[in-house]
Amino acid sequence: MTPRQAQILAAIVEAYAETAEPVGSLALSRQFEASPATIRAEMSALESLGMISSPHTSAGRIPTDKGYRHYVNNLNLGERDSRQDRAIARRARSAGKTSRAIRSVADSLAEVTHNVGLASLPDRLYFTGLASLFGQPEFVGQTTAAFEAARLIDSLEEWLAEASLTDPISVFIGHENPIGKTSGLSLIVARFSSPYSDNSYIGVVGPTRQSYHQVIGLVNYASRLLEEEFV
Repeated sequence: MTPRQAQILAAIVEAYAETAEPVGSLALSRQFEASPATIRAEMSALESLGMISSPHTSAGRIPTDKGYRHYVNNLNLGERDSRQDRAIARRARSAGKTSRAIRSVADSLAEVTHNVGLASLPDRLYFTGLASLFGQPEFVGQTTAAFEAARLIDSLEEWLAEASLTDPISVFIGHENPIGKTSGLSLIVARFSSPYSDNSYIGVVGPTRQSYHQVIGLVNYASRLLEEEFV
């Protein structure tokens, strides 16, 4: 993949996350100051690499799981808007004891990202934001996708208990998920030490179509906040 193709892929990922509409060559040609024909050639190359695909109903392109993986692997989280971090921290600090603070952080993640927020509590894995998730365009009227998403969420507590993830933050995109491989979901989860376990988790479950820069940054911040201030 050439550097420009990587830039075009990133632009497609970010535009699709924002609009939920396939991305066409005309919009990208304005962004990259190139002719639509030139952009179409680059998009064709990305499609040949398996990074993007063309829905049957549109001439635009959407990212594949492979395309999302390339994008996530090359993210730079250094520059972020810290206002959301501060809002999460204020809400957590006002929540009181540790279990409430953890639940508050999961609530905040769900509200900010419109995903399902999840967190380890003493006796269970806490979930919030299901209505927001199933209101996303990917799941409206899509019974099979909704079923696969529910199956993934229902199985997460047992899977996380057995998986013992070693990385500080883990991102499973679409078919990479251990359960519900066809659900079209991404699981973004960070491990932190809590009074209840050295392998506690905070994170989100949402569509593969999302702002990974924002969401990964927020989950990473949430885990550090909980570990540094509430343990």
